Amino acid sequence: MFNFSMPELLVILVIALMVFGPAKLPEIGKAVGKGFKEFRSATDDIKTETQKAITLDTLPTKKEDLK
Repeated sequence: MFNFSMPELLVILVIALMVFGPAKLPEIGKAVGKGFKEFRSATDDIKTETQKAITLDTLPTKKEDLK
């Protein structure tokens, strides 16, 4: 997704530490992790529903239904 090297991650961490302080970083990390988890869950649900719809559309129909 993102191509960050180790020095870039360290710079981001130091900036976050200076902006938010050491007490807030665990809370922010939890919130970001929870957000990613909910986003992934939502996209998995959408993917599952889409696959179900495609499967239903491609099922063979009975000859009686075609008349």
